[in-house]
Amino acid sequence: MSQQNPDPVGDTPDPADLSAALPADEGNVGLDETVVPAPSVPTVAAPDPEAVPVELVLGYAEAPGDDVDMLQDVPEGMSLLARCSAEAFGAFFLVLAGVGVAIYSVYDQIGSLAVALAFGLAVMAGIIAVGHISGGHFNPAVTLGAAMAGRTPWRDVLPYWLAQLVGGLAAAAVLFLTVPDGLGNLIGKGDGRRGVFSAVSNGFGAHSPLAHLLADGGVKSDVTFSLVTALLVEVVLTAVFVGIILGSTSRLAATHLSPVAIGLTLTVVILIAMPITNASLNPMRSTATAIFADTWALKQLWLFWLAPLLGAAIAGLLYRAFATPQDEEYLVVEEEELVEA
Repeated sequence: MSQQNPDPVGDTPDPADLSAALPADEGNVGLDETVVPAPSVPTVAAPDPEAVPVELVLGYAEAPGDDVDMLQDVPEGMSLLARCSAEAFGAFFLVLAGVGVAIYSVYDQIGSLAVALAFGLAVMAGIIAVGHISGGHFNPAVTLGAAMAGRTPWRDVLPYWLAQLVGGLAAAAVLFLTVPDGLGNLIGKGDGRRGVFSAVSNGFGAHSPLAHLLADGGVKSDVTFSLVTALLVEVVLTAVFVGIILGSTSRLAATHLSPVAIGLTLTVVILIAMPITNASLNPMRSTATAIFADTWALKQLWLFWLAPLLGAAIAGLLYRAFATPQDEEYLVVEEEELVEA
């Protein structure tokens, strides 16, 4: 009598049959393998270039997160009043330092080097002090050059010019009120205070500083600098000066050194131009002294507006023409162009 052993668990299924019973799916694994779900990767849509906001600031159309340069750029949110106040302060200090040293340079016999250094150090200090507020122009020619280069909005040009003139005239008025009446006679210029300011004003031809120096020394000479010579010198040197400013404040440059480069450049170009025109390179500086000088200074003032502005415009156009793609990315975009986009 045969006795069958019952299977308490039941019939064991064939693994092959179980595998066949599973739904057919790509990536099907065996029973002895552990199924690890693949991590889910969120899908990020590509940003729409036209939807990226562009924030207008003085100096650049700045993208969020970009560093702000010392010169020509200002943080977003600076009011026009704050910027113009900074420009007026910088112009005030520039004239106070440079013209103040020039007034007493003959008396103290400290020479043209001290005058050039006074202007250079003043612009350097002014940029460090308030350049982060207004861009640190302190010069209508610099403002125009920055606008031509696309680094400053055109709507800020006239307010900046007005602020610079106010600051420069205020400094000249302070110097005029504090200069002794007899200083003009002491340095051989006569006419009291106006004679002193005539000595530090910009001129050409018979009013060229070198012509004055030779005449005062009793030297008979036909050495003189004509209107054309003065125009050429002021245009070229201002173009070089503004070009150094634009280049040293580029986003590809070491902008923390830009105040030093700008101050030293101004010192050098002033040393070149002083014997010829008494070194304007700045219509604001020329206006500030001409107002308190003899009438000839006002008659020749037009040249010291035309030449520096022309030189600055040339520098701005050249900078824009040869700007790198990285610079062009941050050139100022007019508001109407942004709206159309």
